[in-house]
Amino acid sequence: MTIQEKDNLHIWHPLTQHKTASIPIAIAKAKGAILYAEDGKEYIDGIASWYTCMYGHGNEYIINAMHEQMKQLDFVMFSGFTHKPAVELASSLLEILPQNQKKVFFNDNGSTAVEAAIKMSLQYYHNKEDKRDTIIAFENGFHGDTFGAMSVSGLSSYNGPFEEFLLNVVRIPVPQEDNLEEVCNKLEQIIEEHKCTAFIFEPLVQGAAGMKFHSANGLNHLIEICNKNDVLTIADEIMTGFGKTGTNFACDQLEYTPDIMCLSKALTAGMFPLSITSCTQEIFDTFLSDEVHKGFFHAHTYSAHPVGCAAAIASIGLLKSSEITESRKWIEECHQDFAKGIAGHSKVQNVRVKGVVFALDLTISMDRYGNLRDKLYQFFIDRGVALRPLGNTIYILPPYVITEAQLQKIYDVIMEVLDHF
Repeated sequence: MTIQEKDNLHIWHPLTQHKTASIPIAIAKAKGAILYAEDGKEYIDGIASWYTCMYGHGNEYIINAMHEQMKQLDFVMFSGFTHKPAVELASSLLEILPQNQKKVFFNDNGSTAVEAAIKMSLQYYHNKEDKRDTIIAFENGFHGDTFGAMSVSGLSSYNGPFEEFLLNVVRIPVPQEDNLEEVCNKLEQIIEEHKCTAFIFEPLVQGAAGMKFHSANGLNHLIEICNKNDVLTIADEIMTGFGKTGTNFACDQLEYTPDIMCLSKALTAGMFPLSITSCTQEIFDTFLSDEVHKGFFHAHTYSAHPVGCAAAIASIGLLKSSEITESRKWIEECHQDFAKGIAGHSKVQNVRVKGVVFALDLTISMDRYGNLRDKLYQFFIDRGVALRPLGNTIYILPPYVITEAQLQKIYDVIMEVLDHF
């Protein structure tokens, strides 16, 4: 019995309508930017497996770091204990995070990083005896699938059946240069009319919304308004973090820094489920009290897993290397050249590049998940390229180690779509 046949007997896949979906492709191994299927076919991983494997699959440097850690300390619970990998990772992160970030809290995936951030913000005001109940978020944002993260997400395709059970959230449009005054006015009105605890946002790029970009200048204005009105700001850098937008973090391109940040995905280069919620010293200090219940009583069994921490430390080392820095610049230049070449195509509605993120919107209308979109996905797969269109948005977010030939093949297949789809 093949992997696919065994899978079909027992497994329920994410983001899948099993009655209509194609059979999942069984991947036997992966190396660099290539996925090798059980049947011998090869696929270029054009989105680094949901933006995680940024240093390539099977990276020996990271694997060796994890192997050495396994031999030393496999796991120990993180309540009442600590260990060297956690301490070293915290130090390494705080060296590259915005300077106001002083404390790190360990979780196990992106959704739980956001969940912890939301709970921190709510309890921050509760501890100050200032009860607040409203969170501000962008329209069409996506922050994860646990209930708090779902609450602040604005894509009904994911959240529809649960909307009546979610937290109190008020949404604003993303800021662009042509709507900035309107968005700022709306934010000020919301703050005046509600007891707002925090404003959560994906900085500069909304990933699941279709790699939609927004204005750094506009986001600066929104954070400034929140700062003036004592509303905490939460930057969800789960997708954008670790070099994807041209800087280590998208927030590095802002004048104002967030109070809380959420990190995952490329944190461990896809090698291990781990996430971080970082915050300012002032937020941490608000939880210090002789009253035990004012502590942050939130935990995950596998918090600060030593093997995951070892993977993250090695990944940060690669992020800071000259080779990866140059590769990121080269990918962005390639994206820019490709974007210029197709900007006038009759099937291209909009094309944009930020760092290693490339995205184009087709003039063809289609549902986020539906028959036409599935045909588009299959078109790429049939040609050996793994891309996951978001409705009519085609995007590339490749591993930093992708080769020139591999990247060119992705471009060529997209051109084929534009000419024949």
